[in-house]
Amino acid sequence: MDRLRAGPAPVNELASNFTQSRPAISKHLGVLKGAGLVVEHRVGRERFYELQPMPLQNVSGWLEGYRTFWLRSIGKLKRHLEGT
Repeated sequence: MDRLRAGPAPVNELASNFTQSRPAISKHLGVLKGAGLVVEHRVGRERFYELQPMPLQNVSGWLEGYRTFWLRSIGKLKRHLEGT
């Protein structure tokens, strides 16, 4: 996913950056595609993958609510512990 932040890339280029087998990389890309995190475009025989950031932005927004909750809770715990 980090590589795809720079833009779409063919599967062979993506696979060349890893020690895993090409089928293992393809399987990983399939999982990312199934999760909606990447889309696949075919150009002739070559497959290009492109990052889809919206699902990650949705998760980030959801987590932000918990971040506020935990920061408040940790602050309360700290005050409680320092008071005893």
